[in-house]
Amino acid sequence: MNSISRRQLLAGSAAAAALGALGLAGCGGSGNGASSGGSVASASLGVAYQYGLSYAPVVIAKEQGLIEAAYKEAGGGELSIEWNQMSSGADINTGISSGSIQVGFMGLGPAITGIATGLDYRVFSNISGQEHGLMTNDPEVKGLEDLIGSSKQIALVNIGSFQHIALAKALDNAGLDPHALDSNIVAMAHPDGMAALQSGNVACHLTSSPYIFSERKDKAFHELTAVNEAWTAQDSFIVGVASSALHEDEQLYTAVCTGIERAMEYITDSPEDAAAILCEFDGNTAEEELEYLEQGVYTPQTSKLFEMASFMSEAKFLDKAIASYDDLVYSNVTGD
Repeated sequence: MNSISRRQLLAGSAAAAALGALGLAGCGGSGNGASSGGSVASASLGVAYQYGLSYAPVVIAKEQGLIEAAYKEAGGGELSIEWNQMSSGADINTGISSGSIQVGFMGLGPAITGIATGLDYRVFSNISGQEHGLMTNDPEVKGLEDLIGSSKQIALVNIGSFQHIALAKALDNAGLDPHALDSNIVAMAHPDGMAALQSGNVACHLTSSPYIFSERKDKAFHELTAVNEAWTAQDSFIVGVASSALHEDEQLYTAVCTGIERAMEYITDSPEDAAAILCEFDGNTAEEELEYLEQGVYTPQTSKLFEMASFMSEAKFLDKAIASYDDLVYSNVTGD
């Protein structure tokens, strides 16, 4: 497996010293990297993420030990991370609520829902923007209106997921009831949804990369374009959230931010190496993975978080409206 160059993995001894003293400007404020009294701190962390190329920075950070390396640079000791791969943002929210998870990576929908319902976290970074697509195996289905009132099932990861809300936004953009297809939804993880579309067990599958790219190559399917027009690859899709307790641990919080930012930089600077790592987990060739990876947008800056939160409130996905962008993010986050 390829490894990150010394230049990318370590910012050099001078940068490491600066990190220990100040924290990174993008994530840290003015924290002290070493714990009080000069002792070396060790820590543990529960992290959850989901399936798909949208989570590429998370997988890179995991496989390359970037968060652990950043924690040591900041003056910490050993960092033990328990990585949990889950099928939905709702499952991650449950884990954060129970206290077993401190960092979660999920779609905007579940993240905004968690904040609105009082879960004790905020967004600490954007992760990726990706193309979404609604594919169907039914030649009679030409648009969203052909599904309304039918028994044709739409596979997507979960009720209240980002995909569900993107579907609602596409309906709303077309002047239709945003909840007109709620009864057609069947919850499936992305790989299971693709298999169900291929077997004919569902009529439609709403998914993201890399699954959407594979499905687009299958001549048995065609795409209903309303969803990817409603939310583009330039818009935020996956975000990272951190509990307030983690945010208060400035040394560890800075290490999480730093590790994820370095993973994004690695994807941008060394896409071939990143694809060689990621293809092992996505079941693609390295060439396919590179093709798909280069169609995503990986940046810590957010895009349209508050627009999505406002739509969710208007469409009754939220019981409580979110008043401002600042209510969604920690102070180090930029964008929108």
